[in-house]
Amino acid sequence: MRSRADIEKTIDSHGDTIWRVCVLYFRQSADAQDAFQEAVLKYSLSEKAFSEEEHRKAWLIRVTTNICKDMLKAAHRRNIPLDTIPDCNSLSSEGSDIKPGSDLYEALDAIRNLSDPPRTPVYLALYEGYTAPEISRMLGAPVNTVYSWISRGKLLLREALR
Repeated sequence: MRSRADIEKTIDSHGDTIWRVCVLYFRQSADAQDAFQEAVLKYSLSEKAFSEEEHRKAWLIRVTTNICKDMLKAAHRRNIPLDTIPDCNSLSSEGSDIKPGSDLYEALDAIRNLSDPPRTPVYLALYEGYTAPEISRMLGAPVNTVYSWISRGKLLLREALR
C-alpha cells in the first residue's frame, strides 16, 4: 500500500486527468465520481514502481479507462427501466462551467458518442497531447492502428460537430 503523501501528491498532479477520463465516459456526475474513487483506490493498493511521472500518468489513464469500461459493461447498467433513470443535466460536479448548449458540452458529447476505439485514442491525442507511438504502447495496439483510430475519430467528430 502506498503512503498517504504519495497518494496525495499523485492526486494533486494527475487528479484532473483522471477526472476528465471519468467524465468522458459518464454523463452522470455520480458515476464519474465512483470511477474516480475506484481509480484512486487501485493506485493506492498498487505496488507498481514507476520510472517517471509520465509512466505514472499513463498507467493511471489506462487503469481509469478500464474501470470506466467495466462499469459500463456491468449488468445493472443493461437492465434499468428507462423511467427510473434520473435526468442529469450536468457533466461534472456541481459548479462546473460545462453547461448544456455550450461548445464544450457539444464537443464532450460528440466524443462520448464515439465508440471505443477511437474514443480513447482521440482523447489521449487531442486532449492529453500523447503521440501515436505513446498511445500505441499504452493501449498495446500497433502504431498504424492508432493512427487509423485517431484519423477516423477526428473525421467522426468533424461530422458530429457540423
